[in-house]
Amino acid sequence: MPIVIELDVMLARRKVKSKDLAAAIGITEQNLSLLKQGKVKGIRLGTLDAICAYLDCQPGDLLVHMPEPAADQ
Repeated sequence: MPIVIELDVMLARRKVKSKDLAAAIGITEQNLSLLKQGKVKGIRLGTLDAICAYLDCQPGDLLVHMPEPAADQ
């Protein structure tokens, strides 16, 4: 997928544990883990807002666009 979620990087920078973030924003640790691993197809804007507010960051700090290499024809 061309969108990479770098939530684990921001958690490390802020020295925040996943379980603390999950509790603060009202989602399960399992769902946060799936998000960190990039195993979700989408994220609610409300959830993204809550994460950014808690970690004092911007969405662009968490989501990175990595274009897939062009296939040779």
